[in-house]
Amino acid sequence: MALRAVAEVNLAAIERNARRLCERIGSHTRLCAVVKADGYGHGAVPAAQAALRGGARMLAVATAAEAAELRRAGFDARILVLGAISDEELPEAVAAGAELTVWDLDFLERLRALRAPAPVAVHVKLDTGLGRLGTRDLDQALAVVRAAVGAPQLRLAGVMTHFATADGDLEFAARQLAEFGPFEAEARALATTDIVVHAANSPATLRLPGSHFDMVRAGIALYGCDPMNNDPAEHGLEPALALRSYVAAVKPIAAGQSTGYGRRFVADADGYIATVPIGYGDGIVRALADNCDVLIGGRRYPLRGMVSMDNITVDLGSEPAIAVGDRVTLIGHDGGERQTAEELARRAGTISYEVVCWISRRVPRVYHYDGRPV
Repeated sequence: MALRAVAEVNLAAIERNARRLCERIGSHTRLCAVVKADGYGHGAVPAAQAALRGGARMLAVATAAEAAELRRAGFDARILVLGAISDEELPEAVAAGAELTVWDLDFLERLRALRAPAPVAVHVKLDTGLGRLGTRDLDQALAVVRAAVGAPQLRLAGVMTHFATADGDLEFAARQLAEFGPFEAEARALATTDIVVHAANSPATLRLPGSHFDMVRAGIALYGCDPMNNDPAEHGLEPALALRSYVAAVKPIAAGQSTGYGRRFVADADGYIATVPIGYGDGIVRALADNCDVLIGGRRYPLRGMVSMDNITVDLGSEPAIAVGDRVTLIGHDGGERQTAEELARRAGTISYEVVCWISRRVPRVYHYDGRPV
């Protein structure tokens, strides 16, 4: 290993996942690739490039700065900002030519006052049950639609909602879908040009075909993770990221000796411990202490003791066949073994989204295309 830790990202996998999602939704529905949070830890720019090659026709981010980053990288695709935009961020978002999520008449007035050189495209959001952004009031949402249609400084580009339970409770998701229906119909009637109607996130894309409308917004599925936190292969998805480190030291540990802060692990027999130079400063959270395996030489070895900022320790047993310099895999394949982000998520009591976003900036991302460096 030339690096203490590395996240290997296979851009071919992202491209194939995009293509599979496009096949799933059909030719009449477009794919919007969500590349917020630095492409869910995979790298926004290379992930966006791969998704567009795979058939995505639009990009989505959470912030004005993320939209501006994509424009500086040379993207000319449509970019939707899904998150709230402060007055301070508005000029950056408009300068990037981003399309904005709106639900408030006062915000529309502030947009109009900017006097942008071209009409600002907006997507009006109805909150059908997630309880975050958007208005729960259908009349207010339609008033925002009318205001956008009637303002020459604005362009109604779409209407939208977001599911709260598409990864689990489909009954509630169906209720959200039913509540969205009248808004979608009335907005189409009010619009003077074609608009894009969209509701589906990754789980709805996979589980709720009636929610696909004109476009789906796929994030975690694009990166080959299962939004239901099971096995991505069940949906034909291919994990794009592997997280690796190496064995930095191998030392004996005697019965009664400990390793790590707080003496969380005390050996009950003589054996060997390997130190791996990766820790919570890199994204291996303390919830995985004594609660995680690593892969070395195609075999599983348990993490023992507390996760430190820069190191973890691994139990090699009594007769280790492991040497300093051997590769260690925390996410990915090694021989016939694999460990997915979903497995780490279940052990840590979270979701795969958080696992891949945990991986910190000090872990270099190394990109390849089915093994060929890019």
